[in-house]
Amino acid sequence: MAAKIHDVEVRDLQVNTDERGHLVELYRTDWGEFDPDPAMSYYSMTYPGIVRAWHRHTGGQVDYFVCPQGRIKLGIYDDREGSSTRGALETYVIGEHNQRLVRVPGDCWHGFKAIGNEPALIVNFPSERYDYENPDEERIPYDTDEIPLDWEAEPHK
Repeated sequence: MAAKIHDVEVRDLQVNTDERGHLVELYRTDWGEFDPDPAMSYYSMTYPGIVRAWHRHTGGQVDYFVCPQGRIKLGIYDDREGSSTRGALETYVIGEHNQRLVRVPGDCWHGFKAIGNEPALIVNFPSERYDYENPDEERIPYDTDEIPLDWEAEPHK
């Protein structure tokens, strides 16, 4: 398994349950993972089996992902010049039965696949607002040979 990628943080989220359902805190200002602080939030829905990858942000954005419904396999690949974990690949399965917050350094390639039989909802708290006129995104195809991830393989974590 690849080494933990520098600047990636993972927090297990507490699920508070009772007979009515459950409550999960997604963001707190006293958590250390939120550095820098979010500038906005959004959610997206992805159908089962769909891969949304790969992209990165070259302007300093950090993403904070949570999957409150469904499940995803999240991939993060570090090809940053000078990074102590350059060449490392991490995968995480997060979602309904494994509630986690994952801090993704935006300059690492990242993406995800909705796994299971239900659509997946992703909540992101990026550190920068989306600029419609000049998006901070660089993209490559999900099946590129530049990143050694087989989206069909079993995840590492």
